[in-house]
Amino acid sequence: MTPCRPKSLDEPLNALGTIHVELILIHPFRECNGRIARLVCDVMAVQAEVGPLDYSTWDQNREDYFVAIRAGVRLDLAPIKELFRQALPAGD
Repeated sequence: MTPCRPKSLDEPLNALGTIHVELILIHPFRECNGRIARLVCDVMAVQAEVGPLDYSTWDQNREDYFVAIRAGVRLDLAPIKELFRQALPAGD
């Protein structure tokens, strides 16, 4: 569910983290799944009025991203939520 009118910042961060990890896991192709997941999350973030997101730190720290995805597989969304928090526009 896209949180169009979140009551707190944690709502969109939780939704973004959940959707991103799930899309990575279910996307049938090895290539492009990260780009598709980011695109969907950008749409969600804009709808929730917390985006668009800046993924530059993800690209610079790819191992942190992979660790966050592996944690998400174990239902630990804290690392991916933190990455999304860092991707929020400056001032948020």
